[in-house]
Amino acid sequence: MNSPRMQRFGRILLVVFALACVLMTVACAEGEEVQSKFFGTPWSLLPPVVAIVLALITKEVYSSLFIGIVVGFLLQADFDVVLTIDHLVNGFIGNIGGNAGILIFLVILGTMVALMIRAGGSKAYGDWAVKHIKTKSGALWSTFILAIVLGVDDYFNNLTTGNVMRPVADGHHISRAKLSYMCDATAAPVCIMMPVSSWAAAVTGVINNEELGFQIFLRAIPYNYYAILTMVFIIMMTALNIDYGPMKKHEDNAAKGDLYTTPERPYADTAEMKFNPNGMVIDLVIPVVILIVCCVGGLLYAGWLGGGEGILDMFANTDAFFGLPFGATIALVINMIYFAVRRSMKFTELMDCLPEGFKQMVPAILILCMAWTISGVTRDGLGAPEFVAEFVETLGPGLHNFLPAVVFLIACFLGFATGTSWGTFGILLPIVLEIFTPGGFDNLTAETLNEVPILMVGIGATLGGAVMGDHCSPISDTTIMASTGAQCYHLNHVATQMPYAVTVAAIGFVNYIITGLIIDYVPQVVCLLIAVASTVGFMLVVGKLNHSLNRHSQRD
Repeated sequence: MNSPRMQRFGRILLVVFALACVLMTVACAEGEEVQSKFFGTPWSLLPPVVAIVLALITKEVYSSLFIGIVVGFLLQADFDVVLTIDHLVNGFIGNIGGNAGILIFLVILGTMVALMIRAGGSKAYGDWAVKHIKTKSGALWSTFILAIVLGVDDYFNNLTTGNVMRPVADGHHISRAKLSYMCDATAAPVCIMMPVSSWAAAVTGVINNEELGFQIFLRAIPYNYYAILTMVFIIMMTALNIDYGPMKKHEDNAAKGDLYTTPERPYADTAEMKFNPNGMVIDLVIPVVILIVCCVGGLLYAGWLGGGEGILDMFANTDAFFGLPFGATIALVINMIYFAVRRSMKFTELMDCLPEGFKQMVPAILILCMAWTISGVTRDGLGAPEFVAEFVETLGPGLHNFLPAVVFLIACFLGFATGTSWGTFGILLPIVLEIFTPGGFDNLTAETLNEVPILMVGIGATLGGAVMGDHCSPISDTTIMASTGAQCYHLNHVATQMPYAVTVAAIGFVNYIITGLIIDYVPQVVCLLIAVASTVGFMLVVGKLNHSLNRHSQRD
């Protein structure tokens, strides 16, 4: 092995390796200065399309996302293999590093869940809820109300609501897919209409006008049809006990005791942790209250560091990527002290919950890291938003009354392809403001908001479309967190909620056409009432058909 021939061969390998490193460095240095020829073209949307199609065909989300990422970086590097590898490595590093705060928040929340299970709080709460929440609809109403109460931030909302209500949903034979939908469909729509939330701050920041930004956000709420109609849809669905599409199959199986339906059930054994049989309901309620208070406090503190003075100003300047993990860390320390004082578990058991919580969140962390990376290469490396923005600007002059409906569809598509609602309205809002404001955005005044009512319709359509696309995108971080909080197989959550999201989006699209045509002739509230009435009417028809089909199947 140590012969002169082998030594020469080894030296040759070292030289080749050194040259490869130099070439890679040169290629990377050159690649950073050269924009891909696919930038800002329809090809920029290929990576998420590949990932989503593969995921739906193979039912395997990890490999599908990774292949989509590779396709994206190949396009960004103009098929230079060495540069592709460099982009791939740096892409993962950049996206994971930039979102480390959310990963920390996930791990801490997983640890909190493990603590509540080990202390017996989850079991005690589940037993209490099964006794006091008598019906399935009661469990769904409880989930819906809790999600509204937690409408400060969608990440926090999805994870907390799913974890708290999961024992209740299981006790009433509600499928994990339905629980995921209830969390996901309530979180972002509530946040985008909540003045005191991180979303309000994001929208205000994008508008970049301190005097008008928050006023525009508030006045666009009645035209955010997707968010409002999703709330109406959930209320009617719960009140009439309606399910259709893949969700009905999951609910029918859950009624027979199978909460998952498909063979893929990555969280099936999570709840089988050792727990304290003497646990009490307060061992879940108090830790959750502490978590809520600390996380809201963390968001306010982050806003204060950002220069905010009043509460609204603090939320307008907050940073959820710092505030949530900051508040959650404080909550974790307080809760560990609480469980130690309560003697719910030994010190070694407290420490065991740290790795246990991390293990619970591994599926979500893996998917999130890849989702952020594919979103990053689609958005920044290939310029998908620039392609869509240019497309929107070409539509402006000739479709004035129909433009809100068109903008809504484009926002849906862009949010779905990139998996980010914030990124979507961050790109589209300035364009919409420029198109709808007479004389352009520079001439926007408070009077314009009253004189050009269709401006608010366009902004509402942009925000609603962004939420819709993000809501049902398989690569959206909030969609992933809803799956994680409810402990549902991710692709099951995506497949079952898609028909519901598309239904609401279709109703919203029709109402944006109607609103664009009549907004100059009727009071603004009339447009909202028409939208709500159309949703209620649709659900009544679906409920009647659903009832007829059930009776027919029972006779057979």
